[in-house]
Amino acid sequence: MNKSYVLAASLFLATPFYSFSQNNGIYKKGWIDFNKNGKKDIFEDPKQPLEKRVSDLISQMNLNEKTCQTATLYGYGRVLKDEMPTPQWKNEIWKDGIANIDEHLNGLRNHPTAKTEYSFPFRNHANGINKVQRWFIEETRLGIPVDFTNEAIHGLCHDRATPFPSPINIGSTWNKALVRHAGEVAGREAKALGYTNIYAPILDVARDQRWGRVVECYGEDPFHIAELGKQMVLGIQEQGVAATLKHYAVYSIPKGGRDGDARTDPHVAPREMHQMYLYPFRRVVKEAAPMGVMSSYNDWDGVPVTASHYFLTDLLRHQFGFNGYIVSDSEAVEYVFTKHRVADDYKEAVRQVVEAGLNVRTHFTKPEDYILPLRELVQEGKVSMKTLDERVADVLRVKFRLGLFDEPYVKDPSAADKLVHTSQDEAFSQQMSLESMVLLKNEANLLPLNKEKLKNILVTGPLATDESYAVSRYGPSNNPVTSVLDGIKSYLGTQVKVNYSKGCDIIDATWPESEIIPTELTAAEKASIQAAVDQAKTADVVIAVVGEDDKRVGESMSRTGLNLPGRQLQLLQALHATGKPIVMVMINGQPLTINWEDRYIPAILEAWFPGPQAGKVIAETLFGDYNPGGKLTMTFPKSTGQIQLNFPFKPGSHANQPSSGPNGYGKTRVNGALYPFGFGLSYTTFEYSNLVVSPDKLNSQDLVNVSVDIENTGSRKGDEVVQLYLKDLVSSVTTYESVLRGFERVTLNPGEKKTLKFVLQPDDLAILDKNMNWTVEPGKFVVMMGSSSEDIRLKKEFLVK
Repeated sequence: MNKSYVLAASLFLATPFYSFSQNNGIYKKGWIDFNKNGKKDIFEDPKQPLEKRVSDLISQMNLNEKTCQTATLYGYGRVLKDEMPTPQWKNEIWKDGIANIDEHLNGLRNHPTAKTEYSFPFRNHANGINKVQRWFIEETRLGIPVDFTNEAIHGLCHDRATPFPSPINIGSTWNKALVRHAGEVAGREAKALGYTNIYAPILDVARDQRWGRVVECYGEDPFHIAELGKQMVLGIQEQGVAATLKHYAVYSIPKGGRDGDARTDPHVAPREMHQMYLYPFRRVVKEAAPMGVMSSYNDWDGVPVTASHYFLTDLLRHQFGFNGYIVSDSEAVEYVFTKHRVADDYKEAVRQVVEAGLNVRTHFTKPEDYILPLRELVQEGKVSMKTLDERVADVLRVKFRLGLFDEPYVKDPSAADKLVHTSQDEAFSQQMSLESMVLLKNEANLLPLNKEKLKNILVTGPLATDESYAVSRYGPSNNPVTSVLDGIKSYLGTQVKVNYSKGCDIIDATWPESEIIPTELTAAEKASIQAAVDQAKTADVVIAVVGEDDKRVGESMSRTGLNLPGRQLQLLQALHATGKPIVMVMINGQPLTINWEDRYIPAILEAWFPGPQAGKVIAETLFGDYNPGGKLTMTFPKSTGQIQLNFPFKPGSHANQPSSGPNGYGKTRVNGALYPFGFGLSYTTFEYSNLVVSPDKLNSQDLVNVSVDIENTGSRKGDEVVQLYLKDLVSSVTTYESVLRGFERVTLNPGEKKTLKFVLQPDDLAILDKNMNWTVEPGKFVVMMGSSSEDIRLKKEFLVK
């Protein structure tokens, strides 16, 4: 027998565990007697309609039980101190139930207090969740099951679950089928481990490159985000697990790109808010029906989103058609009082969010902090029982839809060992990382490197041996990581000599102040750079691995400058002076202003934050086993002084400064993007031809069929992301210069040609008119097919009558 399974068996024998009362008699043939009254109530009958079951259960609930369905209990090591139920639980507020338990027993590396033997082997977790669920079903009066939630923005946030690369990598694949399968993997693993609701995907539209959470987003374009987000939700929920979208709404554009305590005050006009920041949420809610939405803790136009009836009810439920439950981001309720200061005290903040439409409060404090004030508000008549019933019904409705009142337990806990992080999942994860690689520059076809012609390679740079970027707070942990250096060494074996010299640290001693007040290099820094230069002189090629680690980008880690941190540019400049060919590999979570690097370094590969197989993935790409086909999903500015600089943009808003004319002699700023949205090179070439748009005249509600031929005209197999942009020539209000309205990633062998087909829906042509109504206006439109937002290969007009 496998030793891990022996451990698993002994674990449950050795772990102290609260002995339940004998309520096994509640399990009947085809139903469960949750309220233990000896008869089949309507809510216990799987054959009854959903709404009748919800209404029947609410009619049996008292105030304490109802309010307990409005709060999160953070799991073991955060708020909950026990891995398994104890006798003390009968004295805790959750003796009357709880809405959800978040991140219970997931064993995260960066939370030492959460370390538990229940996280792995995987069957331990399924068994553990079953025991906790059994306590709530058997030991509470009504037996309402718990919704077990967890994070999953790039793989399930669980010990040794399948790791995906960061969301900015996922976005860079532009591969809808790949993202759909990623959702299926995350959903399957969640289901096998006992989680019933996972917080993914993030639909934030990241428009400020300085913002730390760019790494957690798919990109800057709302259509691209909606398309991938839709696939992620469909993949998750077809596994029988709820998907919860985040962060709703207008969260991703804080003033100045600031983060941490400054996550408020987005300066977004109403029309832009709907067309840009709400667009992915509207599309995904309507087209994929997620069961959850997480409300954000920022305000918009002076009103905190989590306390806004307009956002939570009018828009989300009435206009978009959302019918799941809304959970607050951590501390969003508290911020109504402490940060936004639109409430006299916390109790008033609770009243505001409940009236607005919030269903479940989440924070890293005890659930009674929220539940007890809510009970007082109901008893005082400040929140009506009708309103509370509506909020609770939303939560119960999801629990019924998830089957928690029919099959509340993991059926076969032992199967989790075969369903979570399989060898096929590992291969898929690697493929996702490969497809996220973006080739930014390849002067004189330096890449791919030919190992047959190389004898000596220098790998240098502070990210060459770093592994921190492969693990994040919101993804899997404790998986083995292959660094870039180790990946290259393993790939080349003894065939090529691989030397390593660090060159410099990621940052210098005074960073980030050194970005505004430069300091002289220390003697140690000079020596470290010189050591790399000395080895470069004897190398055939230099691979410099530079960028950011997980302490330079992420939540609460926004930046003021976007150059390579520390002494990394000085390292590259010293290496360049040797005259040796240099390949720059970027490990980073946001676009960087790499102007000198782009001008003087011959080859640049953008790897973002790849998964734990980073070294293997990067080596296979550099040496040509894999031909990079990823595309940028965020514009790379030349300077932070250009921000905001994004796609899509309004006419003239990105225009160059005139050198003459009424606006003066504008030779005072740099213009244009370093790399535009949708950009990415390949080791091969592609030709576009035969664009067909049909019909060329149509009514406002007709479909538009578009087809285009794409051919691999190079000598290598490769992927191209074919992008369809749409331009509205004349409109009643100012619209974007063009908008993305279709994309497909296609793999072609040398000489192979394929025809790609797209269908434009009326919604793809619609704008918000002067009266803020979605309208398809008459006039001319231009379909533009290309390889990026700037590299347009073919155009054709059509007319809406």
